Amino acid sequence: MAIDRRHPREIRADIRSGKITSVTAGLGEGHVQANLAVLPRDYAYDFLLFCQRNPRPCPLIEVTDVGSPEPTGVAPGADLRTDLPKYRIYKDGVLADEVTDASPYWRDDLVAFLLGCSFTFEWALLEAGIDLWHVKHGKNVAMWRTSTACRPAGVFHGPMVVSMRPIPSTQLSKAVTASARFPNAHGAPVHIGDPAAIGIKDVTKPEWGDAQPFRPGDVPVFWACGVTPQAVALASKPPFMLTHSPGHMFITDLPNATLAAF
Repeated sequence: MAIDRRHPREIRADIRSGKITSVTAGLGEGHVQANLAVLPRDYAYDFLLFCQRNPRPCPLIEVTDVGSPEPTGVAPGADLRTDLPKYRIYKDGVLADEVTDASPYWRDDLVAFLLGCSFTFEWALLEAGIDLWHVKHGKNVAMWRTSTACRPAGVFHGPMVVSMRPIPSTQLSKAVTASARFPNAHGAPVHIGDPAAIGIKDVTKPEWGDAQPFRPGDVPVFWACGVTPQAVALASKPPFMLTHSPGHMFITDLPNATLAAF
């Protein structure tokens, strides 16, 4: 897969026009990507508290004004209704629709939350010389629900979701160090090794995304994942939640360095 080095504004324009509908791994080199969760105002405080209590899977980087689809703090002029390649609509805990334009579902009482994404620290992994199969082949990262419960807040509760990348055992310390620099993009891994220890029965069959091939010497490495709010929607059953479709992120104007802790 060719790396798209254009400015995020240009990439978002192609997404808005329908020219790009794929996963966003490898797009917007050096810029922060974000997960999306949109809820009615009556549920926004509980979700804000949920993010504050669960910063590893839900690192908060932006909250919009009520009714506004513009994330002015991270991408002035962007539109969260159209500038992601694909969206999911949950109603009462059920996946009701998947669309490329969320405008028909937008309401004046909605609040949008943008959460840090592992696609941000993946640039650091690539720069450290760590090969990422899903980026190279234009695929989605593999994701699972775990047996690790998030800390509840108000009406919201549910399991942590993780993403997994096979990492050569000789590069584990490099992968941990590179991702730990980005605590607002999930940070260091939450688990390394035996998938069963976090409730994953089959590492070859992800719940979201694409299966990742393992080479001799590879070890499964798991990071907290911003698909967690979708698992929480299924568990908590809010009347309405609009999210990104897994792997189809919002690309901000923020350089990755703005999220780096060191």
